[in-house]
Amino acid sequence: MPSTKEILSFRREIYGYYKKNRRSLPWRDEHSPYHVLVSEVMLQQTQVERVNGKYQEFIGAFPDFHALARAGLKAVLRVWSGLGYNRRAISLMKLAKTVVDEHDGVLPKDVEELESLPGIGKATAGSMAAFAFNEPAVFAETNIRRVFIHFFFHESEAVHDRDVLRLVEATLDRRNPREWYYALMDYGAMLKRGVPNPNRRSVHYKKQPPFEDSDRKIRGEVLRALLEGKPLSAREIAEKLQERPARLERILGQLRGEGFVKEGGSGYYIP
Repeated sequence: MPSTKEILSFRREIYGYYKKNRRSLPWRDEHSPYHVLVSEVMLQQTQVERVNGKYQEFIGAFPDFHALARAGLKAVLRVWSGLGYNRRAISLMKLAKTVVDEHDGVLPKDVEELESLPGIGKATAGSMAAFAFNEPAVFAETNIRRVFIHFFFHESEAVHDRDVLRLVEATLDRRNPREWYYALMDYGAMLKRGVPNPNRRSVHYKKQPPFEDSDRKIRGEVLRALLEGKPLSAREIAEKLQERPARLERILGQLRGEGFVKEGGSGYYIP
């Protein structure tokens, strides 16, 4: 564990960079729990640049928990289109309904309560507590993990998150956790551009599979085809996408099971 002197030196380095290079991002200027939540869910597995364009469009269409809870899946997916990982859109809708129905439209502040909500894991619950409520929650995401491995695990391989989180807790600026985590994330984004990825030395590191010809790509194309208008049969979708019928039937079965599409007399459609 680092000494008090080492912790202070580490903080000076992180804050020093942040003061000169703070990223201007729309969700950082608005600390309402709903706005923070939308940004945090969008940022899961998606680059900041892509979220930057979609975030304000989404907030404009669904400005609060009540608006999102009332929205139909088709309307939400139309706005979400282009971000990928569409399961997050369904999770966000379920979460909005839960907050409205069970919490009177007010997002809980407690980390354990946040973690119990649909689609919210431990890291997102911690980030929500820090960014929405300025609570000194302990969590790590990609950029934060990168910073700690870079500074404290120079020669280590297979670094476990439990060891990273001990350092996150030990170095946390408890007087202003929100700004501290912003600073860590900005420093981590800088490291991504400038050094070989320290996260490759994390035991949790997984290289993202190629997107081309993946089921994820076909799923997105199916949903975009159905967002265009009328219901389509499996054969019509296969012809439109020039995809193998057997593979498409399997993917349509997955989408139906997850609640993305329904099948009626006229074909598949988004409810």
